[in-house]
Amino acid sequence: MREKLRQRLGEAVSFDPGTLALYTADASNYRHVPVGVLLPRTVDEVVAAVAACREAGVPVIARGGGTSIAGNAIGPGLVLDTSRYLTGVREEAGHLARVAPGTVLDDLQAVAAPHGLRFGPDPSTHSRCTIGGMIGNNSCGSHSVAWGRTADNLESMEVLLPDGTRLTAGAASRSEMDRRARLPGTEGRVYRELLDLVDGNLALLRTELATWGRRGSGYGLEHLLPENGFNLARALTGSEGTCVTVLDATVRLVALPRHKALAVLGFSSDVAAADAVSEILKWSPLTVEGLDIGIVGLVRDGSALPEGRAWLMVELPGEEPGEPAHRAGELAKALADRLTGHTVLTDPVEQGRLWRIREEGAGLSTRMADGSEAWPGWEDAAVPPENLGAYLRELKALIARHGRKTLVYGHYGEGCLHMRIDFDLLSRPGIAGFRSFLEDAADLVAAHGGSLSGEHGDGQARSELLPRVYSPEMLRLFARFKGIFDPDGMMNPGVLVDPRPVDTDLRVRRAPREIESVTVLGYPRDHGSFGEAMRRCVGVGKCRNTGGGGVMCPSYRVTRDEKHSTRGRAHLLAEMINGELVRDGWRSREVLDALDLCLSCKGCLSDCPVDVDMATYKAEFLHQHYRGRVRPASHYSLGWLPLWLRASALVPTAANRLAPMLKRTAGIAPERRLPAFAKRPFTRDRRDLRRRTGARPVLLWPDTFNNFFTPQVLHAATEVLTLAGYDVALPDRSVCCGLTWVSTGQLGIARRVLARTLSVLRPYLDAGYEVVGLEPSCTALFRGDLENLLPGDETAELLAARTRRFAELVADAELPLRDLGVDAITQMHCHQHAVLGFDADERLMARAGIRNTTLDSGCCGLAGNFGFERGHYEVSLACAEDRMLPAVRQASPSTVVIADGFSCRTQIAQTSAKTPVHLAELLRRSVSEK
Repeated sequence: MREKLRQRLGEAVSFDPGTLALYTADASNYRHVPVGVLLPRTVDEVVAAVAACREAGVPVIARGGGTSIAGNAIGPGLVLDTSRYLTGVREEAGHLARVAPGTVLDDLQAVAAPHGLRFGPDPSTHSRCTIGGMIGNNSCGSHSVAWGRTADNLESMEVLLPDGTRLTAGAASRSEMDRRARLPGTEGRVYRELLDLVDGNLALLRTELATWGRRGSGYGLEHLLPENGFNLARALTGSEGTCVTVLDATVRLVALPRHKALAVLGFSSDVAAADAVSEILKWSPLTVEGLDIGIVGLVRDGSALPEGRAWLMVELPGEEPGEPAHRAGELAKALADRLTGHTVLTDPVEQGRLWRIREEGAGLSTRMADGSEAWPGWEDAAVPPENLGAYLRELKALIARHGRKTLVYGHYGEGCLHMRIDFDLLSRPGIAGFRSFLEDAADLVAAHGGSLSGEHGDGQARSELLPRVYSPEMLRLFARFKGIFDPDGMMNPGVLVDPRPVDTDLRVRRAPREIESVTVLGYPRDHGSFGEAMRRCVGVGKCRNTGGGGVMCPSYRVTRDEKHSTRGRAHLLAEMINGELVRDGWRSREVLDALDLCLSCKGCLSDCPVDVDMATYKAEFLHQHYRGRVRPASHYSLGWLPLWLRASALVPTAANRLAPMLKRTAGIAPERRLPAFAKRPFTRDRRDLRRRTGARPVLLWPDTFNNFFTPQVLHAATEVLTLAGYDVALPDRSVCCGLTWVSTGQLGIARRVLARTLSVLRPYLDAGYEVVGLEPSCTALFRGDLENLLPGDETAELLAARTRRFAELVADAELPLRDLGVDAITQMHCHQHAVLGFDADERLMARAGIRNTTLDSGCCGLAGNFGFERGHYEVSLACAEDRMLPAVRQASPSTVVIADGFSCRTQIAQTSAKTPVHLAELLRRSVSEK
């Protein structure tokens, strides 16, 4: 099969284990090894690929963003991933837009917004889901209450049948249908057979296929009825790639509301919230979204929520500025006897904080508050909204009878509940219980007139359960409909028709002993298990966001290659555990290649809704991969940098002269300028700070970067801290956090370095000292990674608790600050974004009269050793050019650029006309000129 595909498609198709491993999974519980993977650049390549599959007898698996939760974007065939190249809004006119199938929804919205328009459906994965994928499973999202499903917003589409026939699908009159039925060839046959299907089954189609908004299971045959305009485009929407391949789509756009307000309504329980939905729908809301206390408890900040244990987020529109807020207030009054509290939000920023909680529900709910794992499988059922309260009561009782736990959220306004349940998918009894629950739950949803799927599609997760909802006659119609387009069964087989069992092909695996037993790091959030840590990534794909803010994932934003996304790397590590495709374990070249462009920025630790920590996993992998082997030169030069810098400090002038000549042997990028060594390190200059004591003692951490390259930062911090009333001391011996050894995966040395450091610091900690850090990466290691590196170590725990950032110590101190009256922009270090926070910095700058804008600019691209290593310079620079450097260039000449991270300052200084400063340096101006 593969040879035939190679002959037809050439080098464009990939069969290598690494690529296949990336596409074995989506966001579901399932796993299928594809035959091959193709990223088509043109429609003609799609046509050629389908033809090649037909000749070779290979199934076609259409895939967009790969965020499907039902297992409908994976399969044992040729995966066509349109999201890389087959993208773009091809034309926009009036309220219509013609869109390529791989176009990300947010990109369509960006084109529509300047015209006061938007595409109505907006699933929570809007930053990475594609229009083709939305058509595949008839996506809905939060605003479907007002603007409907994808099918309701689809004007027409061009589709490709498995035999190579291309046709345009849309609405048509009966006379037009009759005309098309007389056409020769496949197109005429398709329309004749569709007419026969409809004409012979009008009563069945009208009575069994409910028309309420969230019936997503099965095929949308109701759209073929004469009263519905015989709309073939809408009938094919939600067919999950089982009938045709979408080549192009024309979608209808809706007008943005002039004004809107968000009413957040608190209830005593999720059931009480569900009972209120019917009353709320009378107010014609844009959205009615639900959250329960369990979801909110997993996020950092739910403070904007009113009192309650469950909440409905109700968005109301209005023509006049104050109208939505007034309507929201009146709604709250009307429901006063049901509410535990309410608030009305009109500020988009405040609204955005709450929408983030709701949008990240699929990831957040993957881990319970107690750390236990939860899974999809029953995350998408829907019932008519008037039945939601009764259904939810019985569903919770069913979950309890099965001994399971869940967190509930979803589209309450349309009766669609999302949840993750703590199924045991690792044991045979657990998997049997999984099947038993799904069968019982399917019967329950059928009893309430509901649908197994409200928007995610049936896939492998629910297709086998369709006989519990539909009659045998309807199931035969579904099979007949698929057969009209795909008589040979080559389009996404095993989905909807002739389905695979719900409890086979599960991707959840335990790590084998040879993987688990040798790990060095502690994985305290994952019960000490590397395998459990690898199961954190459930594939929701937020790391594939290329248009929004945050840090994750800088290398994917540059390359747009799946293997450079956090999800792609996690999938490869999971396949390493599985051992079928990636067979070399810790010695895997496929995993090493994918991790090569990981900047260890830790953006995923904060931006990924399930806190995937790829920097930690990379450190573990590099340690195991190179154990007992010769490492890359940069691991010895940059990984051992603290040692070399101590030596260079003895002869800094000679070191500065010799360093450029050593680039080649040191594995350093020839394009990268090396920073100059300071004439004297801070620790040599300030020996007077040894062994100081006082009422407010702090130990200034002399990090390697500032100590040997920019000692003026430590001098400035010492002056400011002293004026703030602190007694500043330095460790009486040399110390190091071990970061450079950690980032290069030399974990044994890193732990020895840290153990020595802790022995130096212990007397200070016992004496009540706090430790203040100037370099965010070192400070973040103490506050975050230390528990991974030295789990259970009492001194490590004490150091983590006592470590403070410079701004945290100074922000609220009685410090005389002159109003500097300067404008500034701040590039926040990635590790600070991920671990440390920035609130204290904002308060401190405001006190000093610094009018600051903190950039949402992602990673600087240098990222410690990454940007210095040979082969990384282009990606490093491209990361900086993604958002940071344009923002720096746009700043006025008088604007100060603040960057506490040494890497950030180095990258900015080397790639722009600006000379960035540490916040401590800028504050010294304020106190020294008072």
